[in-house]
Amino acid sequence: QIWRLITNFLFFGPLGFSFFFNMIFLYRYCRMLEEGSFRGRTADFVFMFLFGGFLMTLFGLFASLFFLGQAFTIMLVYVWSRRNPYIRMNFFGLLNFQAPFLPWVLMGFSLLLGNSIIIDLLGIAVGHIYYFLEDVFPNQPGGKKLLLTPSFLKMVFDTPEEDPNYNPLPEDRPEHLPRDQDQNEQQDPQ
Repeated sequence: QIWRLITNFLFFGPLGFSFFFNMIFLYRYCRMLEEGSFRGRTADFVFMFLFGGFLMTLFGLFASLFFLGQAFTIMLVYVWSRRNPYIRMNFFGLLNFQAPFLPWVLMGFSLLLGNSIIIDLLGIAVGHIYYFLEDVFPNQPGGKKLLLTPSFLKMVFDTPEEDPNYNPLPEDRPEHLPRDQDQNEQQDPQ
């Protein structure tokens, strides 16, 4: 039952307020991360998912947590909130706070709904580990980037860089070039 390594991140509990709340947060913060700090870096985005999923599965085994969808959502919220520390947030019109406090506010809300906060703490811990290794440690004196996206992920997900020395065949060139410019380029090879 190897598929359970992936499907445990897709379960958010029975239909209800908590389920819809998690789905909205997952969509919103996943999208904002992808369009913000991971714009043009799809392989790095996928690697964050894989790294976070691996750590959550590992820690979840020790804590006997089998459904990690909410922890995954909190991890995404944590990474987004740390990368956007000056954004002002408003929670249901009741609380005003800076973005880095959002995961903690969500954990408190989860506690009010009667859920266990262990799953939220797991998501915060894994999000902090990723944030620290990716954004904090490399900028410290003597620090270096420890999380390197594997090249096969870059090959699969990122568009290859264009070769600046590439000279397309005349039939492959854009049609907006004048014909005499094409002939000049053919006569003067460099």
